[in-house]
Amino acid sequence: MSETLLREAIVRWGKSLFDRGLTAGSSGNISVRTAEGYLATPTNSCLGFLDPERLSKLDSDGRHLSGDAPTKELPLHFSFYEKRPQTGAVVHLHSTYATALSCLADTDPKDAIPPLTPYVVMRVGKVPVVPYTRPGSTDVKPLIAEIAAEHSAVLLENHGPIVSAATLDSAVFAIEELEEAAKLSIITRGMKVRQLNEEQIADLNLHFKLR
Repeated sequence: MSETLLREAIVRWGKSLFDRGLTAGSSGNISVRTAEGYLATPTNSCLGFLDPERLSKLDSDGRHLSGDAPTKELPLHFSFYEKRPQTGAVVHLHSTYATALSCLADTDPKDAIPPLTPYVVMRVGKVPVVPYTRPGSTDVKPLIAEIAAEHSAVLLENHGPIVSAATLDSAVFAIEELEEAAKLSIITRGMKVRQLNEEQIADLNLHFKLR
């Protein structure tokens, strides 16, 4: 996809995510890999009002080339680009239910999202919780580096979800699925829940390679 089309896609998806309340204010950020480097949403920008010409352009080493200054969360994004070569896009939101799970003390740190539906297994997989670091801090990089090879998505403790995928469309679909699964997890708390069993999960992983 050309850089122009990638810029348009970032703006289109950013507005869609914002308009549907999946991230608020100037929270959330998006990046994509290009033929020459990366594009990223600017720091303190609102995903609902992005300008394609003002997106941050970075070289292959992450150095800022043009556009507005990039999001301070680049260390998060590059944790995935560096450890998952198949990554073509990364999306980080402060969506309500996934962020709520990241704040709950009894959320399973090895897998925050229970396998309630086949789609969360297919599009997201297991979602570990990464210990808290200050937003924008490079301290998060080694924490994600430990698990990124095996996990395309994580919850940042007391912060929210971040998802990587081969394409921007796939990353958005995955983080939307993560948010819906987090919502199901929270609203069914205290109920007798039927989760997918290991055999069903293995069957999904065998037949679908969407992550």
